[in-house]
Amino acid sequence: MPRAVIVGLDGSPESQAATEWAAREAKLRDLPLTLVSVLEPVPEPVTQAPLMGPETSRHWIDRIPREYAEGLRLRHPGVTVGVRRLSGSPGDLLPRRAREDEALLVLGSRGLSGLTGFLVGSVALAALAHAGQPAVLVRAGEQAVDEHLMDPVGIPSTAAPYRPVVLGLDTVNPHDAVVAFAFEAAARRSAPLRVVHADPDPRSPAELAGMLRPWARAFPQVAIVDEARSGGAAQHVTAASQDASLLVVGRRIRRTPIGPHIGPVVHTVLRRAACPVAVVPHH
Repeated sequence: MPRAVIVGLDGSPESQAATEWAAREAKLRDLPLTLVSVLEPVPEPVTQAPLMGPETSRHWIDRIPREYAEGLRLRHPGVTVGVRRLSGSPGDLLPRRAREDEALLVLGSRGLSGLTGFLVGSVALAALAHAGQPAVLVRAGEQAVDEHLMDPVGIPSTAAPYRPVVLGLDTVNPHDAVVAFAFEAAARRSAPLRVVHADPDPRSPAELAGMLRPWARAFPQVAIVDEARSGGAAQHVTAASQDASLLVVGRRIRRTPIGPHIGPVVHTVLRRAACPVAVVPHH
């Protein structure tokens, strides 16, 4: 269970959307929120260019996060908002900070123009690959109303119920941390949980019900919708994300000769998902 929420802030539209999502999540969880800005080392030729030196970067990294924090406190009363400045590589420092703070990490990413899915940059990819804590990716333009159903007259409204939470379940190697994250997210939102799975040798409905029974007992308020599909898991999980408030997937922590990576299924899901994606690492 995370003890805080941290979000990477660099002033871009995607980090602004991630910051607003992180504030809403912090309020749902009753946790403090920390805005983390990372000052990357500036190459020597750049420091000599007008308006591009380290003084300009430090001015931005000191002033802008404070202004964002002030705005968040006004828009999200009751959320404790702090600011932290770091120096180095954001792809390394953000997941390290999340691990040390036992925090949920929230990252921004550009959306694919005219399409669903994320355009995941190198910083977000590196942070996801190194994260030992759950991390959520939020697209630029994501708004609170996108997480909710239409109201009775067909207008998007934050007063309407939340859209379902979708869990992409690996029924061959299920992991408690992934399932727990999804059930907890659905319970906090008073939303149903759609469990989407696809395997070459799918379990019978009785076996899957048995797998989920302990969770159903622990979260009796969560309505479970089981959706078994044939074919590739990523395809069906991302299709379900079209009508979801949050998509939850697992990422097995692996070390390769070229370093950590997020895996092909998670990579595909990020490229196609239509809602924020929570990536939960596990061994």
